[in-house]
Amino acid sequence: MTGRKIIYLAHDLADAAVHKRVAMLRDGGADLAVAGFRRTPGPVRDVAGLAPVDFGRTYDGRFAQRIMAVLRHILLPLHNAALAQADVIIARNLEMLAIGARYAAARPHPVLVYESLDIHRLLLGKCVAGRLLRRIEAWLTTKAAALITSSPGFIEAYFSRYATPVRLLENKVYDPQGKIAAKKAWPPRPAGPPWKIGWSGVIRCRKSLMILADLARRSNGRIEVVIRGKPALDQIPDFHDVVSRTPGMSFGGAYKSPDDLPAIYRDVHFVWAVDFYEEGGNSALLLPNRLYEGGLFDAVPIALKTVFTGRFLERLQVGVTLAEPLRESLPRFFDTLTADGYRVLEKRAAQTPRAQWRHDKRDCLSLVDYLASLPRPVKELAYA
Repeated sequence: MTGRKIIYLAHDLADAAVHKRVAMLRDGGADLAVAGFRRTPGPVRDVAGLAPVDFGRTYDGRFAQRIMAVLRHILLPLHNAALAQADVIIARNLEMLAIGARYAAARPHPVLVYESLDIHRLLLGKCVAGRLLRRIEAWLTTKAAALITSSPGFIEAYFSRYATPVRLLENKVYDPQGKIAAKKAWPPRPAGPPWKIGWSGVIRCRKSLMILADLARRSNGRIEVVIRGKPALDQIPDFHDVVSRTPGMSFGGAYKSPDDLPAIYRDVHFVWAVDFYEEGGNSALLLPNRLYEGGLFDAVPIALKTVFTGRFLERLQVGVTLAEPLRESLPRFFDTLTADGYRVLEKRAAQTPRAQWRHDKRDCLSLVDYLASLPRPVKELAYA
């Protein structure tokens, strides 16, 4: 992508998904700069080896504060020459798309790209705020040359309404050299109780926590639930209390991806690929990160049959897809699970191509080449 500079605008400079995307762009050969907000109290000084431009702090759930922060960056003069000189602007989510359109309007012939890896519940709502946000998104998306999203479910159910070209970029594990994904002489998992279910990532689904706690509690030691990652205590304030008083449930703290993935996922039989956090909305359409992390190490995913993750797994002929209510179907599955039955499930998981679960260097080059191929607008973008 010689001679074309990319600026990546991030909603949260501390977000692991932001770091992964920046690393992919960097390794794909992009001339890259990073800027955005942060959700951390202190500054984020490094994003995949780059020093970002810090727009200041915003807060989860405080939409009025975030709107005001965005408006300041739209209305005030551009404060960083490097940002104004970008040839390609990638805006990660709707609030950054508004800022990206402002930067794109400040110079001729930019390329604006909208990256949306989740669909916020307000965008799917029928309330006045939801309808207004959808109109804003529709208007801003007309200014974008392309839209990047992470699940075919998002495209089918939501983004197909827009004329903007869509590129699918799934939440695969970034493993540029293939070192993490390489098949190793792993010791076989014991095919029998206690069956271990791994739940990793951002832990924010209280309904999942209670279903798994009930399952572990009633199993009399036959089932263990191993949780790793970052619990969202604003969503599950009693998370640590629930874990500590549930026999068979444990929390191992945060982990580093991809370094810690082999140890996490080779130690469990199953991956919890169920999410009720935005039930009926984003949760019904997404493909979670842990689906790919577990898949890379032949852990068997468990998903709901009725959501996109379940349909995705059924097309791959891998994993366990269960019907609602899970409080009934999940214990029933484990009551009938045998060692031979598990070996069949594990073998199917192991036969899935590694490319289904990982991004490598070729994916980075392909992404940057795609961005380079996007047509520049015939004339300067008009913000208003």
